[in-house]
Amino acid sequence: MSKTSAQYDQVIDECREVFLNKMKDYGSAWRILRTPSLTDQIYIKANRIRSIQEKGTARVNEGIKPEFIGIVNYSVMAMIQLELGVKEELEMSSDTVLDLYNKHFLNAKSLMEDKNHDYGEAWRNMRISSLTDIILMKLLRVKQIEDNQGKTFVSEGVDANYNDIINYSVFALIKLNEASA
Repeated sequence: MSKTSAQYDQVIDECREVFLNKMKDYGSAWRILRTPSLTDQIYIKANRIRSIQEKGTARVNEGIKPEFIGIVNYSVMAMIQLELGVKEELEMSSDTVLDLYNKHFLNAKSLMEDKNHDYGEAWRNMRISSLTDIILMKLLRVKQIEDNQGKTFVSEGVDANYNDIINYSVFALIKLNEASA
């Protein structure tokens, strides 16, 4: 499992770099988004991945790897929005955003380590297409919970699903990195 932890950290570094570069370009304009809007943005990315997987080609010359990175980053944004709420004041310092980003990524990693222990790294035997389908299922669950104003009877909440989405996306990125090595 130490291999998984190191690979996870490498993916975190990749995702964080993209996130910080986009912060340089756009600032924290994403702070205006409500979590259902972030959920829909993640859904669009996951659906594009599935479409490319099914068709075998893409007309827009961007592979699925940037889409998985986008899913990770939008999921972290959603976790930040759940924590802080949508604010009229959009600008946040890069240091504050980076601290929040790292906090939520580390929470997701801690959850991954616990589940990875219990499940014995079963994800390594999964197909990337299956990881995509699970992400889409989790997103549909999140949308249903959001439509129910956050109420659940026996299920985990939105935050648990976002953490799972982060982790399944990281697993897909690890598998993609291994395939290209």
